[in-house]
Amino acid sequence: MKPEEFNHIILPLRQELLSRAFGMTGNGEDAEDLVQEAMLRLWKRRDSLDASDNIKALLYTILRNAFYDDRRRQQRHPSAELSEGDAGFEERGVETLDEMALIRNIVEHLPPLQRQLFRMKEIEGYDAGEIMQITGCTADNLRKNLSRAHLKIRDTYMKLMKGARDEK
Repeated sequence: MKPEEFNHIILPLRQELLSRAFGMTGNGEDAEDLVQEAMLRLWKRRDSLDASDNIKALLYTILRNAFYDDRRRQQRHPSAELSEGDAGFEERGVETLDEMALIRNIVEHLPPLQRQLFRMKEIEGYDAGEIMQITGCTADNLRKNLSRAHLKIRDTYMKLMKGARDEK
């Protein structure tokens, strides 16, 4: 694939990719880094790409793999990450990190279908059409399950926070 073709096909996908990366990382700077890494990896493979390939799916796979690679790297060297002075970490504060962990825990305890649909929609950034195509759910079923997941997360969070306040 020629550089002009690459720019014409790939660059319009950048914003969509950035949205998906933000859903994965929860941080704008990390999402930007992840998108750049994915674009670079795809650029290195441009000679083997053909316009008829499903480039969008390949790009999402590269993005996901780059995200997992980064997570593995952070798990192997956690002290290196903290010693670099992550200003975002300090700004968020311990309470916010505790709340995020609490919400992750609540999501982990959702019924499997609701958990999968919630992750695809809210964390990975898939749109409803993509989720319906991947899972085979109807639009009504998707809407109901996402609504139930949101309600359960909110209700459980509120109960736990009320219990924590009552203990103080």
